[in-house]
Amino acid sequence: MAVAAKWAFCAFLGIMLLHIFAILLFTRGFLLTRSELSQYSQCNDVDESPCFSPPRDQTSNGGCWNKPVVDRLVIIVFDAIRFDFVAPSTFFAEKKPWMDKLQVLHEFASQNRSSRIFKAIADPPTTSLQRLKGLTTGGLPTFIDVGNSFGAPAIVEDNLIHQLVQNGKRVVMMGDDTWIQLFPHHFVKSYPFPSFNVKDLDTVDNGCITNLFPALYEDDWDVLIAHFLGVDHAGHIFGVDSTPMIEKLEQYNEIIRKIVGVLDSQSGPGGLHENTMLIVMGDHGQTLNGDHGGGTAEEVETAIFALSSKKPSTPLLATPDGSSCRLDMHGKRICINTIQQLDFAATVSALLGVPFPFGSIGRVNSELFSLAGGTWNQESSPTSNDQSPSEIDNSMQNYVNLLCINSWQVKKYIDVYSSLSLIGFSEQDLLHVSKLYFEAQELWSITSKNFSLDKTQRPFASLPLIKRQLDAYSVFLESVADLARSNWTEFNLKMMGVGFCIMLSSLFLHVYLIRRLNKLSGLHSCSSGYSMGLFGVTFACVIVLIRASSFLSNSFILEEGRVATFLLATTVIFQLRCALMKKMMFLEALVLCLLVPLLRISIELGQLKQAVNSLFLKVDPSQSLGIDNDSQFWMYVAEVLPTLALILVAYLLYKNIAVCPSQGIWKYVVAGTLFNYMLIPFHWASDSSLSILQMLPDGVKGNLIPRVTYAAGLLQLSLLTIGQLAFRKSASNSEETTFVKSLALLSAWSSTIIILSGKQGPLVVLALLIGGWCIIRLLALEQDSKNDCSLSYALAVTQWSLLAVCMFFSTGHWCAFDGLRYAAAFIGFDEFNLTRQAILLTIDTFGFSHILPIFGFPFLVTCYYSLRQNKQVFNLRLCQVYLMYGLITALTATFTMLCVAIQRRHLMVWGLFAPKFVFDVVGLLLCDALIFMSALYYIA
Repeated sequence: MAVAAKWAFCAFLGIMLLHIFAILLFTRGFLLTRSELSQYSQCNDVDESPCFSPPRDQTSNGGCWNKPVVDRLVIIVFDAIRFDFVAPSTFFAEKKPWMDKLQVLHEFASQNRSSRIFKAIADPPTTSLQRLKGLTTGGLPTFIDVGNSFGAPAIVEDNLIHQLVQNGKRVVMMGDDTWIQLFPHHFVKSYPFPSFNVKDLDTVDNGCITNLFPALYEDDWDVLIAHFLGVDHAGHIFGVDSTPMIEKLEQYNEIIRKIVGVLDSQSGPGGLHENTMLIVMGDHGQTLNGDHGGGTAEEVETAIFALSSKKPSTPLLATPDGSSCRLDMHGKRICINTIQQLDFAATVSALLGVPFPFGSIGRVNSELFSLAGGTWNQESSPTSNDQSPSEIDNSMQNYVNLLCINSWQVKKYIDVYSSLSLIGFSEQDLLHVSKLYFEAQELWSITSKNFSLDKTQRPFASLPLIKRQLDAYSVFLESVADLARSNWTEFNLKMMGVGFCIMLSSLFLHVYLIRRLNKLSGLHSCSSGYSMGLFGVTFACVIVLIRASSFLSNSFILEEGRVATFLLATTVIFQLRCALMKKMMFLEALVLCLLVPLLRISIELGQLKQAVNSLFLKVDPSQSLGIDNDSQFWMYVAEVLPTLALILVAYLLYKNIAVCPSQGIWKYVVAGTLFNYMLIPFHWASDSSLSILQMLPDGVKGNLIPRVTYAAGLLQLSLLTIGQLAFRKSASNSEETTFVKSLALLSAWSSTIIILSGKQGPLVVLALLIGGWCIIRLLALEQDSKNDCSLSYALAVTQWSLLAVCMFFSTGHWCAFDGLRYAAAFIGFDEFNLTRQAILLTIDTFGFSHILPIFGFPFLVTCYYSLRQNKQVFNLRLCQVYLMYGLITALTATFTMLCVAIQRRHLMVWGLFAPKFVFDVVGLLLCDALIFMSALYYIA
């Protein structure tokens, strides 16, 4: 016993540390953030540019790199606003219930005033932290910062808020407290509200409303930011197609109407808002089930609405593409053009006359800039009655000079970044960008001389030259943005290679230790003479290699859940054939064969992003199945079925613990789980849509039952720890002790996992029990009473691994950040606590795929081997089973690392491959930790 315990402790701890070291090295090479430069733009920097410097009288009036065109700016951020929330339904093929709720925007955009709707394109990842960082710095977000979305660090590089404060602009903020974390000392006034209680739709919004309207009548600010979160939270909890979402959009419609009313009432000559611009915008979109973080069209497409209280002295830029204009539902013409969120920082800086952030690679958007009267109508005729030659001349010179400054600033940043960054851009890319900038500046030398001529000598002759100049600067700026999007992340291939080689060495270590255990336990390897065992081992290896190799393709990663069920079905069909040939275990093979299609159906439901409102996950379980809410029979079936499944699980647990001889503390742990099982249906009933189930005492509603369940789970785990220390030498039978200890440990975890998983929990547990029982029973097909092959259970371990993967996907998860069920982290709690919510989210995500399968592995050994072997051989066998499972998990993670290394320049690297890498390495480390704890619990 001492040999096995010492051996297990050293082996599993060593493997876990090796994996940690390998993953850290590989991650440092793969997920490096871009270099954040310490340089900041200064007012006098513009004197170094080849462009026209602003007159000194402008700088004294608040201008810096250019003359400001607005005096005050109101920015209203509606978190997670989809583009189809804002645009009229006539812009889409099919009208949806959530469309046309922001009618006030359509009214203003269709009127003859300075207002317009834009489709805004965000760069992934589309988490709020990355989008706010991108909006204010003018740069592209980095993947590694996704993990900081729950605890945003202060932005240290140059940004729009810093430039506003440094140049005397007073900024007021209210709403999402992420702004305070990003900019902790920048606001003259701030009214932050906690942003991560997704179940709270109103606190942040009400706080914004309370402070917003009084602030609009005050003159102690230049920029006002109000960040609303109601739509984002409604999406996370209820989805887009829900009543709370519709109500939030209608509330926002009235808020915007009131804001514009206040601005209009004071927009007269000498008024407080005589020259104020209103920008209503989203930071990102959301999927139909309310998730965001990826790069799908639903997530990256949001909207910007801009309105200027001052009518421009020149007409707005004409719409270049007539197809972007449609009639709304009232027959009024609305034009919508596209803007990149990357351009937001540069455009707002130009509007307010402050320097562009040093790291900004966006360009000043001509249409948004023109709303404040700062540019001219490119499409207008030179003889237009709406514009005088002097107005055209001044606006042309203003905007072209602005683009000159814009291009100079971007070129300066690219040069500094490439010289200071470890890798930077390639020489070929830099030569291409430099060539485009040189061509634009060659043309500028002609254009600037043309501007210096007397106006009588060039009334309209310079228009073609100006358009050529605009095109030259636009091509340069677009090329830089494309270059940054394709090459922004710096990959350290040497560090990635070292990490990958260490992972490979861990695989060889697994194989060596498995073979070493054969000698310690006195067992032989599967030889050619034992054909059935050898074929089973070979077949298992082929299955594992097929699944691992599938990660080299983005299509198979997207279909990972379906691939797992297909491979599991393949192994089951093989065993069904063996059962027929040997005339034994046919029932078990048939049951497992029938279970696989059910798992496939559950995965199909779980992977439908529209199905998050579906069966057993939400309050209205019949909605996604198309069941009529008036059909009480199906409503009762959907509500009662999870409870019946939970009762069956409780019965099986009681039956198994009852047949075991008295084991003291272990039975008390199981009794606590049975008590928790009795409470969980009352928690479900409190959230039920059926009135008869809502007639419960107030004491059982809300957060009480989940908290009792969590507390009971902690107490049970504490008792198991005490039992491990107090009774480890008193057990006389290794089989009985391990069986009851495993049963107690699984029961202690199960109640928490079930309540976090919702009403699908008992059904998933039942499927896991049935699948595990069948795999254990079918292990007899691989055994021979005369030849005890040491690797004969390789196929069973492989099936156990595939079943665990199916559990992950059948519970509605997938390997992406929008595949996390964030609402589960708030079951039992209303307020946000990073550590607590992270633990709950981890348990919900990996409970069925890692925690229960790994802690349940001793059943695979106790149910077959222990009757024929002594205690030490039994423990060595258990170590060997855990090593094989760890080898399978490590092999899949290694292939994932190989995949992201090969596909590091793939279009979907940050949207698909990188999230898959994060999930796999986190899963591997969790697997190592659970195996290590299992070794301490079952063997030490």
